[in-house]
Amino acid sequence: MTPQEGLPDDDLLADRAVGCVAGAAVGDALGGATEGWTPEQIQERYGGRVRGVVPPFNEDWRNARPIAPYHKGDGHVTDDTLMTHALIRVYERAGGHLDAYAAAEHLVPEMMSEKRWIPELEAEALPLHRVFLAEKWLVLRLHYGHADPREAGVGNIVNCGAAMYMAPVGVVNAGDPDGAYAEAIDLAGAHQSSYGREAAGVLAAAVAEAMRPGATPDSIVATCLRLARDGTKAAIDAVCSVARGLGHWEGSFEALRAAIRPYDTVADTYRDQGLGARRPSRLHSIEELPLALAFLVMAKGDYRETVLGGVNYGRDADSIASMGGAVAGALGGRAAVPADWLEQVATASRTDLVGPGLALAAVARRVHRADRERRRAHEAAFDALLAPRGEGDAR
Repeated sequence: MTPQEGLPDDDLLADRAVGCVAGAAVGDALGGATEGWTPEQIQERYGGRVRGVVPPFNEDWRNARPIAPYHKGDGHVTDDTLMTHALIRVYERAGGHLDAYAAAEHLVPEMMSEKRWIPELEAEALPLHRVFLAEKWLVLRLHYGHADPREAGVGNIVNCGAAMYMAPVGVVNAGDPDGAYAEAIDLAGAHQSSYGREAAGVLAAAVAEAMRPGATPDSIVATCLRLARDGTKAAIDAVCSVARGLGHWEGSFEALRAAIRPYDTVADTYRDQGLGARRPSRLHSIEELPLALAFLVMAKGDYRETVLGGVNYGRDADSIASMGGAVAGALGGRAAVPADWLEQVATASRTDLVGPGLALAAVARRVHRADRERRRAHEAAFDALLAPRGEGDAR
């Protein structure tokens, strides 16, 4: 792939941005094939553990689940990547930090105004026609309902839908997890509430810390625990504590599921939910983010093993592997993402997986310059306020 003209690709920021964005997409594509199934079902279907791109779980994928007739597997990215790339385009247009109003002004038109190639549909279509109900909520509430963007997420299904595409916020706030957390919490208010919104903030913070030179899996988890609130914090602590005592994702799934179970409202039988599932609560957490961090810890930051842990765990495997891939890719840079996986997924999905990362790095540079100018202006103003009266007073 030829880098886009005018987008530097020879510094650490660009390298890690590409690692993050491409790493998320590759994890998404690998996990798409195993989404919704148990580790035992996955192993039986594929004759062992999944180690790369595999065919769909159901050979007759068009008719196996009529409510979701998507071609998952075969290296196809899912709605996680569609939304991530859409958010990057929003950053390019906005040219600065995003908030809930940016979701209404820019993200909703991205979803409903322009056809794009949708790998799972094997056709050009509006992204709106592919995304899950919890993401369609953005269009329903913001475009048709004219809700206040800051409150539009209230009432939605509480799930990982906002967290799954928040990695770009971490790249734009590279090295500043507090800023990433605050920006993602604001932006995600248009889409999610409760622990779904909280997870979006923490995922962005994890990426921002992973982008920092010198970051480690332990520093990433520590950052998440410092910023996370309520059930999200408790779940990350519980699951990562278990992960530290395990050497590899092989043999870990039962212990990890036991650790997340008290915080997860989604039942062990993944598609057979009770009335309490996906409702707001200060006690609960999404499953995907804590599990992604747990696999990162067990893999000691290695991209391949972080992603394969999520892929073989099953359940919401595409989002677990995508979140883990985003953080591990930001930590290790582009070279951490196996080149054969990257080529297979890009080709199968007919999607550029490198250019969006380069574009996001260019946005991050512009945003950082503007942030620095604002900080300097604020420092000058505050210094003037601290000066003895009569000095620096222009009146």
